[in-house]
Amino acid sequence: MIVMSGTKVAAKIRKQIAHEAAEFSNRRGRAPGLAVVIVGDDPASHVYVKNKIKACDEVGFRSFHHHLPTDTAETKVIERIHNLTDDPNVDGMLVQLPLPKHLSSERILAAISPLKDADALTIENQGLLFAGRPRVKPCTPAGVIEILKHYDVPIAGQNAVVVGRSAIVGRPMAQLLLMEDATVTVVHSKTRDMRAITQSADIVVVAAGKPRFLGADDFKKDSVIVDVGIHRLFDGLCGDVRFEELRAFARAATPVPGGVGPMTITMLLQNTLQLAKLRG
Repeated sequence: MIVMSGTKVAAKIRKQIAHEAAEFSNRRGRAPGLAVVIVGDDPASHVYVKNKIKACDEVGFRSFHHHLPTDTAETKVIERIHNLTDDPNVDGMLVQLPLPKHLSSERILAAISPLKDADALTIENQGLLFAGRPRVKPCTPAGVIEILKHYDVPIAGQNAVVVGRSAIVGRPMAQLLLMEDATVTVVHSKTRDMRAITQSADIVVVAAGKPRFLGADDFKKDSVIVDVGIHRLFDGLCGDVRFEELRAFARAATPVPGGVGPMTITMLLQNTLQLAKLRG
């Protein structure tokens, strides 16, 4: 089985991003800028934000970190987003999810300018994606496509199944696979006989949000399996797939950690650079 390393693919893409960022800085007299707004003290979110800041430094971006207290009023969060929209040094921004319960993710994400939406979560950018004309692509699904292409996995004409229908991963993942000419099925918690569907697929992208949810019996032999899930359990990190069952079974699969995870931040950098270039 081929172990598809997102870490390896991310390093290759980040090298190219750093080269293009240096050219951008030389032409424009400033580096591309990414702003992150985080509300509260969720430990996992802070680790993720720390990794984003480190990644910006690695490729020559400026990073702007805005940490607001847990009890910050929604109007204040939206005001901060509007300030970043007006900041000429910020090309891309994102609001770290999940938000504290008293805040509306829908209203806060709606406050982000689509022209600075580095996570492709605004309604306008989602609409452009599903119209087949993406301004930027959602980070995790875009990272999955890059991994498949790097490892020369055929996509066009293949039967692809996406497990999960979230707005952040499942639905845009299906759209990006369609744009690569795959035949796509989405399965979810209400699907009858999910196993029969996943067993028929050439490519399965698993974004179920359930630790060790699927194993070898759920897939066709010599299929390609991409595990988007990441969970911290008492014995360490794991994904949505029981990876150890796949070694003598699958054609290729992504590990957890070291699979899709590194690609998410890399595609965030790619989107920020794209938005910086579009600003002119």
